[in-house]
Amino acid sequence: YTAIQHLSRLLPLLIQRPPTRNMPKESPLAMALQIVVPFLLAGFGTVSAGMVLDIVQHWDAFKYITEIFILVPALLGLKGNLEMTLASRLSTAVNVGKMDSPIEKWNLIIGNLALKQVQATVVGFLAAVAAVVLGWIPEGKFQMSHAVLLCSASVATAFIASMLQGFIMVGVIVGSKKTGINPDNVATPIAASFGDLITLAILAWISQGLYNCLDSHPYVSSLVCAFFLSLTPVWMVISSKHPASRTLLYSGWEPVITAMVISSIGGLILDKTVSDPNLAGIVVYTPVINGIGGNLVAIQSSRISTHLHFHSAPGEVPEEAKGCYYPCRTFYGTGANHRSAQVLLLLVLPGHLIFLYTIHLMKSGHTTLTPIFMTVYLAAALLQVFLLLCIADWMVYSMWRSGKDPDSFSIPYLTALGDLLGTALLALSFQFLWYIGDQDSDVGD
Repeated sequence: YTAIQHLSRLLPLLIQRPPTRNMPKESPLAMALQIVVPFLLAGFGTVSAGMVLDIVQHWDAFKYITEIFILVPALLGLKGNLEMTLASRLSTAVNVGKMDSPIEKWNLIIGNLALKQVQATVVGFLAAVAAVVLGWIPEGKFQMSHAVLLCSASVATAFIASMLQGFIMVGVIVGSKKTGINPDNVATPIAASFGDLITLAILAWISQGLYNCLDSHPYVSSLVCAFFLSLTPVWMVISSKHPASRTLLYSGWEPVITAMVISSIGGLILDKTVSDPNLAGIVVYTPVINGIGGNLVAIQSSRISTHLHFHSAPGEVPEEAKGCYYPCRTFYGTGANHRSAQVLLLLVLPGHLIFLYTIHLMKSGHTTLTPIFMTVYLAAALLQVFLLLCIADWMVYSMWRSGKDPDSFSIPYLTALGDLLGTALLALSFQFLWYIGDQDSDVGD
């Protein structure tokens, strides 16, 4: 009996347990410093996209095929559907140690990039179909040549932009791992830094090019669409060979397609608002408010997801997340996710002030920065991010409780809701400003 007692004391010393990986702790200041640089970088990317959209809205393709405006939020939303989701998945993989092995790392990267190309092509095609339907319903007019052009421009833009941003995203994740920066704080905003600008520039260039060929070479649009669609089986084969992406290839379509539909409704609001000459100034601010809201909520979603992967088994949630949801739970408490929600909400006002002033300095837009305009705009932006952070807190825990991985399911919904909320609140703000007499749509023309 004595020998057994001694042996029971020695066994824990003799058996070497594998080291457990602890989630790195960070102070609110360190968190803010890591977030603010990519946040500003992403913000200037959305400002550039807004300025590009303000210019290209006067191009022939945008003037005569106004359904392209319905495509804008859906295609810009691909960064939330695909790029930010990829960033969140890879960030979690880095933090939990799944990318420590070079073989496992490249399996994850190649499989996810191939999956992303499949999703980009399909979502681009469905976004064009949605734009055709949503544009046809209120007007009752349908032109086959315009529909084919929309499909070609949408699919080509989604494919090319997704590939370019995927390479950038992988570089950011790998670089963050090597420099010791938490990729949850930097990957999702950097995914959006140039995403809006790249996507919008490609869409404008391809749309105008195809429009110029519409009369002389009408078959070009069909060939472009057929070429990119024909590559889809190749990417499906590559993606299905990697276990990390095989499951998502069959089960990951629900959030991506639903998010595209939500973003397309936002695009319909934008299309109808732009058609009103009194509200012309909304164009330059739409990518800004949508992009900033999506970037901030994606950071929060990614952080909560990583926290759950560390501390909870799928289907189980921490004690503080049990029971009925209430908004105060998102912002008050002792957890790291409460502090990050506070930091992200505090970034909204100074961030948007910087971006508004940048637009003003570049003499872009159709609206003077009057005190009442800035007050109404900032109130809309603050309300948008507040609602998104509350929705993210509820949605991520709900998905985890139901056994779904929030890294793959939550961000598409959240960024799409950001597009819809941002566009709707901005349209209401401009309508309100017009009614109270702040009528200044000709500035910047």
